[in-house]
Amino acid sequence: MTWEPRPVPEVTPETDAYWTAAANGDLLVRECSACGLVYHYPRSLCPDCFSENVEWREASGHGEVYSYSAARTMSGWPEDDLPLIVAYVQLDEGPRIMTNIDANPEDIEIGTRVEVRFVDTEEEDVAVPVFVPIEA
Repeated sequence: MTWEPRPVPEVTPETDAYWTAAANGDLLVRECSACGLVYHYPRSLCPDCFSENVEWREASGHGEVYSYSAARTMSGWPEDDLPLIVAYVQLDEGPRIMTNIDANPEDIEIGTRVEVRFVDTEEEDVAVPVFVPIEA
């Protein structure tokens, strides 16, 4: 899977650590020290209790497919990157992450175990997490 010519994610002060870690091969989630919630998408307030007492936590990068859809044709999309699988992966740490799965749709079903890989972008300090099935 290549990333170009897809748009590079916008890096903000809230997400800078997330994208930098991804460029270094680490998947981060946030954990609230007040209520214990582990969550994704990165934001500075806990979405459950609104505490500002949140910390970055390295995730294992493992999870399972919660839901997915496969697009076999897309106008303007690189043919080498089709079919495109868009999925929600439930991480072992708890949160669900919207992502792509780099696999054949026939190899994916709800509950398929997956692990993270990172796709480089044209920005040196930004890589995008995608998932691949774990061989049983």
